[in-house]
Amino acid sequence: MSMIRTEHVSKKFGSLEVLKDINITVENGEVICLIGPSGAGKSTFLRSLNQLETITGGQIFIEDQLFLHREHDRTIHSVDKKKQKQLLLEMGMVFQHFNLFPHKTVLENVMLAPITVKKMKPEEIKPLALKLLEDVGLSDKANEYPSKLSGGQKQRVAIARALAMQPKIMLFDEPTSALDPELVGEVLNVMKKLAEEGMTMICVTHEMGFAREVADRVVFMADGIIAEEGTPDEIFNNPKNPRTQQFLQSIL
Repeated sequence: MSMIRTEHVSKKFGSLEVLKDINITVENGEVICLIGPSGAGKSTFLRSLNQLETITGGQIFIEDQLFLHREHDRTIHSVDKKKQKQLLLEMGMVFQHFNLFPHKTVLENVMLAPITVKKMKPEEIKPLALKLLEDVGLSDKANEYPSKLSGGQKQRVAIARALAMQPKIMLFDEPTSALDPELVGEVLNVMKKLAEEGMTMICVTHEMGFAREVADRVVFMADGIIAEEGTPDEIFNNPKNPRTQQFLQSIL
């Protein structure tokens, strides 16, 4: 069963078309890294999957179910609200910026969404939240406030917070781009561990070493299209598309 599939997805902001005919399938347990220059449409695509942006045209399938079909900025088909909420809750997302609540402790930040959205009792979610903080190496920071944390620690809390909703899919939108270079590794290590545990992941990243090491498939986007995709070995060692070649030469 594919976890996510898009067919002919497009997205316009006014007259600017930022996604053009995007077709991609993500299998259960697969790690996909989206790479490409700024403005390629990578983040817009990711945000379209969980409805932070509404596509202009095309179809989005989640777990092989048609989630949304739009043409010419009009909805042709959409699952009902209850099913939509259920499917969206299966996607966790981690952004460039951490957006932790400053007036809540680390533990409270991780517990908040399950309590608010899933109506779980604090005593139900607390053991999982503590386990997740242990998994991301922050069990000793549970009662600290975000102001006491480094950027890398805040981002690891953000990952734990997303995982507390027990998603089937994790979306990462350049999770290390706001971090100082020496803090990048600690976040990537958490993401590598998730990949090793079989989490389905789509990662927009500028960390080519991470994409080379962890991805099952690398998708190169430019100018709103998928210009090339393949295994890390194919993309990094033998890219076919001149645009991919130019991009990799400029950054590696």
